[in-house]
Amino acid sequence: MAILRTIGIAASTLTLGLAFAASSEAAMSKDEYKADKDRIAADYKSAKAGCGNQAGNARDICMAEAKGRDKVAKAELEARYKPSEKHRYDVNVAKAEADYAVAKEKCDDKAGNDKNVCQKEAKAAETRAKADAKVNMKTASADRNAAEKSSDARKDAAEDKRDADYAAAKAKCDRLASDAKDRCVTDAKARYGK
Repeated sequence: MAILRTIGIAASTLTLGLAFAASSEAAMSKDEYKADKDRIAADYKSAKAGCGNQAGNARDICMAEAKGRDKVAKAELEARYKPSEKHRYDVNVAKAEADYAVAKEKCDDKAGNDKNVCQKEAKAAETRAKADAKVNMKTASADRNAAEKSSDARKDAAEDKRDADYAAAKAKCDRLASDAKDRCVTDAKARYGK
């Protein structure tokens, strides 16, 4: 039963992830946002009700899974509604925290050192996932800034080359006389955008 639930969570997460990826580029209207928000709330309410027929730690695990899916779905909705690096980061953090909450509940089925190790491993996994999310956010920002700086540098270099080529072409015109020189300078200006 736990395996089926885990598979269901993985399938739900994959479906949400694919929907998020497919629609992350498209703008979302306020009506679509509200409809999705209502759907997420209904899904959470239904998942929570489904946990009611379980007892003990199985119920706690089920509730952690329901809360995790709800938190991730809300973060993904915000990221679709207002796409940004920060919202993508929030989605990754929500996933890490949801996974940690479920793993921590599953550790309650163990005792002694096994439980302690399980909890430490769950915390380590959460810490790694959050660190990766932070790195992804910062590198995306750095990549964007680097691309902008590269583009600016290429524009500056192209302008410097044009200026140098124009100066050389104009110098060649100096050896000509009157009308020929004027035509030569006019041609050079046209060729180098001056």
